[in-house]
Amino acid sequence: MTAKPPLWKTFVVFLLPMMASNILQALSGTLNNIYLGQMAGVDALAAASAVFPVSFFFISFIMGMSSGAVVLVGQAWGAGDGGRAKAVVGTTLAATAGAGIVIALLGGIFAHQIMSLLGTPANVLAEATAYARVMLVSMPILFVFFVSTALLRGVGDTVTPLWALSLSTLVGLAVTPALIRGWLGLPPLGAPSAAYAMVVAFMVALTMLAVHLRRKRHPLAPDAVLLRSLRIDGAILRLVMRIGLPSGVQMVIMALAEMVLLGLVNQFGSGATAAYGAVNQVMAYVQFPAMSIAIAVSVLGAQAIGAGQLERLGAITRMGLILNVVLTGGLVLIAYALSRTIIGLFITSAVVVELAQQLLHIVLWSGIAFGMAGVFSGMMRASGTVVAPTALSILAIVAVEVPVALGLSAWIGVTGVWMAYPAAFTAMLLMQAAYYHLVWRRKAIRRIV
Repeated sequence: MTAKPPLWKTFVVFLLPMMASNILQALSGTLNNIYLGQMAGVDALAAASAVFPVSFFFISFIMGMSSGAVVLVGQAWGAGDGGRAKAVVGTTLAATAGAGIVIALLGGIFAHQIMSLLGTPANVLAEATAYARVMLVSMPILFVFFVSTALLRGVGDTVTPLWALSLSTLVGLAVTPALIRGWLGLPPLGAPSAAYAMVVAFMVALTMLAVHLRRKRHPLAPDAVLLRSLRIDGAILRLVMRIGLPSGVQMVIMALAEMVLLGLVNQFGSGATAAYGAVNQVMAYVQFPAMSIAIAVSVLGAQAIGAGQLERLGAITRMGLILNVVLTGGLVLIAYALSRTIIGLFITSAVVVELAQQLLHIVLWSGIAFGMAGVFSGMMRASGTVVAPTALSILAIVAVEVPVALGLSAWIGVTGVWMAYPAAFTAMLLMQAAYYHLVWRRKAIRRIV
C-alpha cells in the first residue's frame, strides 16, 4: 500500500500552481496599468482605476458563488463520484453564463450612469465610461473563464488553470500596447485598450482551455456528459446557492464598500485615484496568495470530508495558518523593502508616487490578518458552514471598515481611508478565529452532496 505524502507536501503541490495562477491574474492587471500609466498617462490610469470597483463587484459575486460549486465538486471528487462532479459543473456554468448575459445587457446601457454615481473625476469620466462599457459587455466571457478555472481546482487540478492564465497573460501583453499605440491599424484607444485586450486574451485562453481539456481527457473536459449537464438542475443549484450565495453576498458587500471608499478617494482628485489604483495592484500580490491558501484549505477540507477523513481537518487548518504567515508575511516584507521601486512602475508623477508609497505602508501588513481570517472561513466553508462566517466578515466591513474610513478621511484626509483596511482585517480575524474554535469545532461534520 502506497504511503500518503505528508500534509505539507500535499498542500504545497496543490498550492504553488494556484498561487502562481493568482499572481499571474494580478500581473495581467498590473501590466495593463503599467502600460496605461507609462504610455497613456496618469489620466488613463485613473480612468482604469475608477472602473476597478465595478468589475470587482460583479466578478467577486460570481467567484463567491462559484466557491459553493468548488466545495461540492471537491466533496463529490473525494467520494469518487465523477458524474456528480460534472453535474455540479454543468449547472454552475449554465447559471454563470446566464448571469453574465444579463449584466452585459444592463451594463452596456448604464455604464455612464454607473461611473457618474461613483463620483469619477470629470477629467477622466469619458474614458472611464468607455472602459467600463467594454468590461461590462464582456462579462459572460469573463465569468465563464474565471468559473471554469476555479472549478478545475475542485478535483485537485491547479496546473491547468495556471496554464490557461499564463496564455491569457501573454496574449494581453502583446495586444494591450498595440491597442494603446494603434499598431494594429486602429486609432489609439487610450484607457479602453486594456479592457479590449483583456477580452481578447480571455477569449483565446477559454478556447484553448476547452481544446486542452478534451485532448488530455480531463475529468472535467467538455465531453458529451458535461454538455448534457449544461443546464440548471434545481437541486444542485440550491446546494450551490446555499454555500455560494453567502460568499457572493460577502464579496458584493466588500465591492460596495470599495465603491464607497473609492468615492472618498475621488474627492481628493485624480492623483489620489491613480495612487489608489497603484496601491490596489500591489495589495493584490499580497492578498491573492493569501486567498490561494484559503481556497486550498477549503478544497482539501472538502475532499477530506467527501472521503470521510474528518481527522485531517484540524491539521489542514493549522497548515494553512502556518503557510499564510510564511508566504504572505514574506511578500509583505518584500513589498515594504521595495515599495518606492514598485510604485514607480505605475506612476511617473513624483507627488503621486510619494502619496501611494505612504498609503501602501499603512495597509501592507494587514494582508497577513486577511489571509489568516480566510483560512478559518475557508475550512468552515468546506463543511457547508457559511452563514455565520460570512456574517462576521460582513460585520467587519460594515461596522468597522466603512465607519473608520468615513471618520478618518474627514479628520486626516486620504490616508484615513487606508487605515480602515487594517482595522477591518484585524476585526475579521478575531471574529473568525473565535467562531471556529468556540462553535464550529463542536459541530457534526458530514458530506452534503
